[in-house]
Amino acid sequence: MNGSGRRRLLLHACCAPCGTHPFTVLREAFDVTVYFDNPNIFPESEYRARLDEIRALGDRWNFPVETAEYDAGNWRYAIRGLEDEPEGGKRCRVCFRFRLERTAERAAASGMDAFATTLTVSPHKNAALINRIGSEIGPLTGVTFIAADFKKQDGFRKSCALSREAGLYRQDYCGCEFSLREAERRRAR
Repeated sequence: MNGSGRRRLLLHACCAPCGTHPFTVLREAFDVTVYFDNPNIFPESEYRARLDEIRALGDRWNFPVETAEYDAGNWRYAIRGLEDEPEGGKRCRVCFRFRLERTAERAAASGMDAFATTLTVSPHKNAALINRIGSEIGPLTGVTFIAADFKKQDGFRKSCALSREAGLYRQDYCGCEFSLREAERRRAR
């Protein structure tokens, strides 16, 4: 807890648009710091664009943003052998775990009470899987994972509306080079 008596939460955000609705929900109960740690994002210019956007949103909405180094090499090492997996398959499970472990470690090192992720706001992400992974990691770090399915109760639609209102850059793929390829194939069709 901080001086105000409110619990502190580190919110892993994959991008500003996905961060909008979860942030508005979580700030009701927590002092929220947004954490941008997404070494899966490809290319690095896309990573920088998303990072700039989350920082700009933090300035406008008055929340702190912490970042990790862009560490694509370690992420690539973690998913090695899974490059040909379909979107939503084993590679994504490893990617979720990789980022949530790093978030939980950062939360513990920063003295946070809890951590959460914006990943479940996407209709393309398996919230039950993400919540299971987060719930497994929490006890290992001593930081409580706040499980949520932010797409429920029109959460995804709300995130889209908040993104439009804020004029946020909204990408059309998850972030990794493999989801980019799938997005390019969709566009070509």
